[in-house]
Amino acid sequence: MVQLREVTVIAAPLERVFDLARSIEVHLLGNTHFGEQATAGTRTGLVGMGEQVTWQARHFFVRQQLTSLITAFDPPRYFQDTMLRGAFRSMQHDHFFRELSPADDGSPRTEMVDEFRFSAPLPWLGRLAEFFVLRRYMRKLLQERNVVIKQVAETDEWQRYLYSANA
Repeated sequence: MVQLREVTVIAAPLERVFDLARSIEVHLLGNTHFGEQATAGTRTGLVGMGEQVTWQARHFFVRQQLTSLITAFDPPRYFQDTMLRGAFRSMQHDHFFRELSPADDGSPRTEMVDEFRFSAPLPWLGRLAEFFVLRRYMRKLLQERNVVIKQVAETDEWQRYLYSANA
């Protein structure tokens, strides 16, 4: 099993970052080069507890589907998505959020932590793939996603994706 941890500091309020991290549309912004789409379940808006999303994208030249379920939800501090069906043997993603002390100019800051665990299928071949390819590939996907969330949260662009004036 591979375990990845990414920490991103974002100059935006906690609630805004939390909501952007669970936005279907923001997720898709960071994955356009894979042709990713939400094809079943919750396909737009913000995912919440008990909601499923089926994602379809092209990875390693193969069209793949992955269905995930929101299995834990404690807004605005935490949520977890767990793979129900897909190419991996298992996959789970914990999203943690905490408010940091304000920046020198008084603007809000939020720490977003991703803890991502996955196991490839096929025990010994899967371990080789995890070590030589998948660890780096999945880390890059996480980092690309986080750059998009940060960019949207730190500009007025967030207003296009969040429906509440309080976000």
